Amino acid sequence: MTEKLNVRVYGAAVKDGKVLVLHEEYVGQNLLKLPGGGLELGEGVTDCLRREFEEELNVKINILSHLYTQEDFVASRFRENEQLLTIYYIVEIADETEFLIMDPCIEKTEWLPINAAQNPFVLPVDRIAYEKLCERFL
Repeated sequence: MTEKLNVRVYGAAVKDGKVLVLHEEYVGQNLLKLPGGGLELGEGVTDCLRREFEEELNVKINILSHLYTQEDFVASRFRENEQLLTIYYIVEIADETEFLIMDPCIEKTEWLPINAAQNPFVLPVDRIAYEKLCERFL
């Protein structure tokens, strides 16, 4: 039985046919993910995304458009009795000279080609968002 809702907001920063990804360890697993994170109470989803980019990468972003909102039920892979709702936006980094990894969980960042032969994401909703991104930019 699901007892808690966890809203996640992520941004696909796109530049020169590539998308910014983070290599991060979470609960002992190495993950490839987009920048972003959890919505806090009293916060709007775009405010959350701006805050997450500042906390993780020390940069301000411009939100360009909505990319995808998860449509199906997804139970958290990492927390028992928790349901996820994930929202994705396409963003641009306002000033890359300010770019600095601030979150110690982030091992490295990488600009991946949007037209990769294989979907590089592991988490199911991230995989769908990447497919939507490819459809938009190819």
